[in-house]
Amino acid sequence: MKSNARLWALVGLAVFVLVVVLVGTKAAQIVAMIKGGKAMQPPPESVASAKVAAQPWQGSVHAVGTLVAVRGVTLASELPGLVREITFESGSSVKQGAPLVRLDTSAEEAQLAAARADAQLARITLDRTREIRKEGSGSQADMDAAQAHSDAAAAQVAALQAVIAKKTIRAPFDGRISIRQVELGQVLPAGAPIASLQSVTPIHAEFWLPQQSLTELSVGQKVEVRSDVFPNEVWKGELTTVNPEVDASTRNVRVRATVENPDGRLRPGMFATVQVLTSAPRDTLVVPATSVLYAPYGDSVYVIEEKEENGKKALLARQRFIRLGERRGDFVAVSSGLKAGESVVSAGAFKLRNGMAVALATDVAPAPDIAPTPANK
Repeated sequence: MKSNARLWALVGLAVFVLVVVLVGTKAAQIVAMIKGGKAMQPPPESVASAKVAAQPWQGSVHAVGTLVAVRGVTLASELPGLVREITFESGSSVKQGAPLVRLDTSAEEAQLAAARADAQLARITLDRTREIRKEGSGSQADMDAAQAHSDAAAAQVAALQAVIAKKTIRAPFDGRISIRQVELGQVLPAGAPIASLQSVTPIHAEFWLPQQSLTELSVGQKVEVRSDVFPNEVWKGELTTVNPEVDASTRNVRVRATVENPDGRLRPGMFATVQVLTSAPRDTLVVPATSVLYAPYGDSVYVIEEKEENGKKALLARQRFIRLGERRGDFVAVSSGLKAGESVVSAGAFKLRNGMAVALATDVAPAPDIAPTPANK
């Protein structure tokens, strides 16, 4: 029995020693792995970089507006009548005073002939009464009656001539006429629309700006107008009107610019992008818009710093909060937080953390442009 107990004690001791050795070995391995993990550095992230540069930017205010004709009316007949002649083509350009529509005037012309005959007789009677009066015969009452009859007959002729003239609708100014709304033989009531006439050379661009922009606006400032219908074209003009009152509901002010439109391609009713040049060009620090990380607590960029460790140079990304200004094309202005000449991450910033190692790559992103023209594929 004693020998068996001693045997079991030796076996238990051996098992205990084996367990201690295994646990110690495993603990040593875990400690070595932890130390190795601390010593191991992840590979640097590939990013693109851009220099913080000063570019001459001209102060401007941007808005989306609507093109409005300098003069625009809906032509209509002042008098009722039957359409006898239409002398314009829909969509054509017309000159001031050109006849557009003639209504039937046969009844008025017949009345005019009778009125002219009556007026001629009244003049003859007036002349005869005048001669009799000079000879001392006749009364002043006869003279006054003859004069009144002559004046009334002349007035009747003038009234009929005015009616006939009003039955010829003419262009009140130079412009482009719309699709006609009348046909030959149609009986027009008074005020019935005939067509719309718009003067498009030059043309107005109307838009709204916040009241904070009032201090930067003045009549005569240069204006550039663009339309998505003609993406590669720019029309130049100037600011002509700043409304004296601010809209009480939106706190915006209505502004009007006049733009040259010699070829008539800009048309009333089109949307347009308006840029008001408010000041002389000034040097502004800019960075690619892709380098900015937007967040509710503040916008930031990663600045690339060079650091030497263990005799080796490494590039590190440091997050820095900045204040942004106006955006143009692929660039955005920086009002504070950066200095000219510093390098920032322009592509790949979303995968970085503060202090992470980076490696520069040139094919990560396309080069930014102040006036990008992406291909429409």
